[in-house]
Amino acid sequence: MSRKRRCRRIVNEPGVNFFKPQGISMQQLEDIAVYYEEIEAIRLKDYLGLEQEECANVMKVSRQTFQRILADARKKIADALINGKAIKIQGGNYCLGKGYCRREERYLQPYEDCVNESKDGGVYKDE
Repeated sequence: MSRKRRCRRIVNEPGVNFFKPQGISMQQLEDIAVYYEEIEAIRLKDYLGLEQEECANVMKVSRQTFQRILADARKKIADALINGKAIKIQGGNYCLGKGYCRREERYLQPYEDCVNESKDGGVYKDE
């Protein structure tokens, strides 16, 4: 059995969930999925200007995991901008705010870690 994946903490789900190039119909566009935790990484590092260590602490992940999330987000966004793709912001592996787990639909205790585990013991995949 694979290791349980911890949720990445995000402040809230973005209010906007889609960006596309102007003047091109949706039928002609390819879209690329950017997950909520990737948007949170961009917000913390690039928009707020926090240090990588601080960002990792906010999201409750290691520095290496944060760096991987950030690199994935930047690559997807660059691909969309350079190649004229739409950006669809959706789901992912995350918990809201100060410990609200959307999978379990409850707030976690300070000592609890949030994991994405299905009822049959399998691990949820990113949406």
